Amino acid sequence: MTALVRYLSTTLLLSQRYLAPVLLFIGLLVVLTSNDNGPLTGSYGAASGAALVCSTWLTGALVGLEDQAHHSVVVVNAGDSRRVLLGTVCTAVLWCLLLTALGLGIPFLTGSHRPTGADLLLGTEAQLTCALTGIAVGLVCSRLVFRRQGHALLLALVLLTALLAAKGLPPVNPLLSDLVAATRPADLLVPTGGLLAVAAGLLAAAAALTRAIADRRS
Repeated sequence: MTALVRYLSTTLLLSQRYLAPVLLFIGLLVVLTSNDNGPLTGSYGAASGAALVCSTWLTGALVGLEDQAHHSVVVVNAGDSRRVLLGTVCTAVLWCLLLTALGLGIPFLTGSHRPTGADLLLGTEAQLTCALTGIAVGLVCSRLVFRRQGHALLLALVLLTALLAAKGLPPVNPLLSDLVAATRPADLLVPTGGLLAVAAGLLAAAAALTRAIADRRS
């Protein structure tokens, strides 16, 4: 699995398809947190929203790195499609951990804050929750599921809009609402941990659905 993750990460680096979602993440975070002197929860709410969109884009780019012929070769070398899909998910999570580190640090460069341990832990939980949700969306809207990328893009936009705007729809909307209204970050650690577990469950379900459809198509 380590070799597969290394291969996928190297291929993504060489393809430079990571640049657009990573630069979008950094750009959104700089704009949304510039000159911010308020609570860190607001800045981390902005980072979490950006992580949702950019992790979806990054996952789609990662899945679409190779054409069908090259993908088949990778599946044969890996042993089966399940291992390749798991490696893809692990690679996406690894890249999202890098985005999370950027999301934790950039608000200190663009604003003035005095962080606490609870702030940093809450920011990590929140961004990972949105990142795992974004990876799930990216999988079900990838070329493994859709032959026509126009349909995949439309579904991704619908899903992202619903996750962000549908009031009370877990895990993203209640998370962002809680971050905006937070007065004591420590009080949100447990509820946010629960939403992180929900996001992990969504990712597992999305991976299972993606594999079932991809195997049926092949």
